[in-house]
Amino acid sequence: MSELAFEVTQEEDGGYCARAIGETIFTQGDTWEELREMVLDATKGYFYDSQPPEKIRLHLLRDEVVPFREPILTAA
Repeated sequence: MSELAFEVTQEEDGGYCARAIGETIFTQGDTWEELREMVLDATKGYFYDSQPPEKIRLHLLRDEVVPFREPILTAA
């Protein structure tokens, strides 16, 4: 495997959760730097007896709800 991708979401408390796509690897971290370390550690553990990926991609998913209101037209 040349690349393993993780979908990353930011939690309401500010931490991050990462889930590998196509593998059963899940981890979390309080900061982005901690998450990177945890992803590397979890991946090493998962592939302890097989060939690990050459690269790991962290894909941050972000949902944002933007309120939309029509402008109120006033007579001039």
